[in-house]
Amino acid sequence: MSYQKRTAVFASAAALAGSAVLLAAPAARAEVVNVNYHCKTPIGDKSAVSPIDIKGVKSGSGYKITMSWQKGVSSSPVELGKGSMNPSATVKLGGADSGTFTVTGSANQAAIPADTPIKINDLSGTYTPKKTGKVTFTAGVLTIKALGTTTTCTPTNSPGPSLTLDVTAAGGSTQSGSDSGSGAALPQTGPEDSVIALGTLGGTVLLAGAAGALWLTRRNQAARAGR
Repeated sequence: MSYQKRTAVFASAAALAGSAVLLAAPAARAEVVNVNYHCKTPIGDKSAVSPIDIKGVKSGSGYKITMSWQKGVSSSPVELGKGSMNPSATVKLGGADSGTFTVTGSANQAAIPADTPIKINDLSGTYTPKKTGKVTFTAGVLTIKALGTTTTCTPTNSPGPSLTLDVTAAGGSTQSGSDSGSGAALPQTGPEDSVIALGTLGGTVLLAGAAGALWLTRRNQAARAGR
């Protein structure tokens, strides 16, 4: 096999290896989590369990976070007419960030019969990260306003995160002051971080392959010129 062919094969193999590892690095992890809600309603306390799904997609400088309920929570002793029920919820942040932010949605699009579990429409909001790193998103307090009343549903089973995202803050802020001068940091918190590190290694292999191909090509050209 000629120098040119060996060079092309080597460079292609390095590129494919680097690309495959980079594509394997996960940017998010989602999990449906059962949340046990204790609801304080105008007619007394109620309890309900609903699986909660939280998804996040990049949107400008932030992330659009959508929270979904797979089962209804609470209920009303009277029918709730179309557009009479307005839900909102808080999402707790963890990991590289902290605090809460609010997700909201549209009012009910159809009447909800009396004594029927209230199905919550998907709620969404934009999260703008203040730090770079892994951020977790966990179901917080659900608030339902209907017919001039307010029902508050609070998780009682300390649910785990429904979503984990690798986020990048505007300006490249990192998790701690000691990292502020080094750009975006890769938090070392578990096996997923090893995959990210391998992705960086794959990029290094790709660059090394390209540099090797260039060196071999120039060497071959020099050898032919000296003949």
